[in-house]
Amino acid sequence: MKQRIITAVIAIAVFLPFVLIGKLPLVLFTFLLVGVGIFEMYRMRKISFFSVPGLLSLLAVWMIVLPNHYLANLNMTKIEIGLIAVLLYLTYMVFSKNRFTFDDVAFSILAVIYIGTGFHFFIEIRETHLAYLIYSLFIIWATDSGAYFIGKAIGKRKLWPEISPNKTVEGFLGGILCALVVGVLFSVFDYIQWSIGFAFTTVILSIFGQIGDLTESALKRYYDVKDSGSLLPGHGGILDRFDSLIFVWPLLYFIFERFLDLI
Repeated sequence: MKQRIITAVIAIAVFLPFVLIGKLPLVLFTFLLVGVGIFEMYRMRKISFFSVPGLLSLLAVWMIVLPNHYLANLNMTKIEIGLIAVLLYLTYMVFSKNRFTFDDVAFSILAVIYIGTGFHFFIEIRETHLAYLIYSLFIIWATDSGAYFIGKAIGKRKLWPEISPNKTVEGFLGGILCALVVGVLFSVFDYIQWSIGFAFTTVILSIFGQIGDLTESALKRYYDVKDSGSLLPGHGGILDRFDSLIFVWPLLYFIFERFLDLI
């Protein structure tokens, strides 16, 4: 537990300054995060990251992460870039004589979309709604901590033992409760204006954050690994730490872009 707390404090101390600075430093730092994330995905799949598909995935995920205005001079959309990447994956499948299989192609494409989309909206939210980005970080950290400590203290009913044996229904509900408490605190300090709509949004994000966590647990169980990586002692890898946020950021962007006036 001590190691877990120390790692968390150091990681937050490194991460938050980039969030506050934003712009190009944040984009470059995000490139590093998604690069490690792709490395971890390939490691779970037991495919070398330092290979043609690995490096192609790195380039593809960087292109997805980039804010749209960075691509204005290329005169290409991200969908077009994605289609080119698919053709290159399939071409490599042929040249590798099926050592890199069609299943590996599908895995690579989905890994790029899964990681890239989440971090793309991380940057997009930072450019338009810094307060909401900070809010998302704290409610997910509160959800994770609440689910862990409350589940450990009073958890009895298993939430989804086939996916994550240690998670409980009590921990799941405790995570939501802690997220609501943090949301109220944001309102008290005038970072956001609290309302029924915002309370509902907090609950939705907390739930989907936990689904993101379960998704990563499902991946690790399928590939029979304990953690996605070992970069963060006591926490695992980058995907272990950002699994909830990868789910939450696209949803948060959609809610605030489409329904902010209703909240």
